[in-house]
Amino acid sequence: MSTARQRIVIGGQALRWEACGPASERTYVLVHGIGMSHRYFAPLRDALRRSGRVVTVDLPGFGGLPMPHDDLDVPAVGRILAGALRALDLRRVVLVGHSMGVQWALEAARADPTRVESLVLIGPVVDAAHRTLLAQAVALAVDTVREAPAPNALVFSDYLRCGPRWYLTQARHMTSYDTEAAIARATQPTLLVRGDRDPVAGEQWVRRLRAAAGEAELVEIADQPHNVQYTAAREVADAIERFAGPLGGLVAPERPVERRSTSTR
Repeated sequence: MSTARQRIVIGGQALRWEACGPASERTYVLVHGIGMSHRYFAPLRDALRRSGRVVTVDLPGFGGLPMPHDDLDVPAVGRILAGALRALDLRRVVLVGHSMGVQWALEAARADPTRVESLVLIGPVVDAAHRTLLAQAVALAVDTVREAPAPNALVFSDYLRCGPRWYLTQARHMTSYDTEAAIARATQPTLLVRGDRDPVAGEQWVRRLRAAAGEAELVEIADQPHNVQYTAAREVADAIERFAGPLGGLVAPERPVERRSTSTR
């Protein structure tokens, strides 16, 4: 399967995207979290590419891209992401966000709802139980102990490439953003995913988000931490593919649905 890479500029801000997998009507777009890059989506990308086109992005200031001169808040980054979807002419998008990528995905879907078919929100932040930067740091430290060496290495190296200035700028926006309100106003069917050992996106918090959403399904992957899309990529891909359904239509439950994976991977 061919892979295409390109750097594009939207609203004066540089992004990098990579596409792989067979041409299809539906496209999975994977949106990384704060400090991160497309690299920690590699296992999920490879698992999803069997069922459609997969696009990974590096947002402005991340993945080695230049730090923007402007102070971009969550809606601003979301609009840039939506602009990238238009520039790439992507339609029937399943927008998959992880961690702070959830917030950017929600804002991109709000900015251009006609292109975003559904939302997959993995490890959504910021948990109401720890909204301050200090509390977030503690949750991340706990998660680091639970993660495997490979994702920890990716996280630390990407944090270095991002740099503390841009990280802290975005962390301030992350902790002030109202994720619950954003999910409540989203018009797309939504899948929430978390590892059941994730201290960053706690169980009660994710259940609260599911209750706030109009159409939502919740899947918890057993014995997995915050970076569940890396450590249990096959299980996460299965949940996404089951949720998205065949190309003829999306599976949209009439009421909230919960599934729990028994994976011990």
